[in-house]
Amino acid sequence: MTFSKLQENEIGIIIDLTKRIWPVAYSDILSKAQLDYMIDLFYTEKALLDLIQNKHHVFYIAKNTAEQPVGFVSFELNALPQQTKLHKLYVLPETQGKGVGKQLLTLALEIAKENNQKKLFLNVNKKTKHKHFTKK
Repeated sequence: MTFSKLQENEIGIIIDLTKRIWPVAYSDILSKAQLDYMIDLFYTEKALLDLIQNKHHVFYIAKNTAEQPVGFVSFELNALPQQTKLHKLYVLPETQGKGVGKQLLTLALEIAKENNQKKLFLNVNKKTKHKHFTKK
């Protein structure tokens, strides 16, 4: 598994992964129409560029040994003073349970520590089926 910081010309990777992950991750709490609407609102090139350029979100992509993208994480250093906010952490359904999410979270924590952050925090939808990962 390799991890690389997202370059602006790679935003399509995030969009593609989201379109493959969200329907599985949120199908039990959102309708297809709601999913499509949210993806079209939050995961466009324009929206993602705004997060990176204006809201200081940092994205990292996880790639498997065949160099295929399998997940991503995004976070914001100093979202609050000396606190990093974890915004997104997604891995492909067929990759879940293999430690990729944990590795992405560890990467975010390491970068936060390197930047003298005292805490990492996140918000979680209480209805998501993946809250067990968050608790761990």
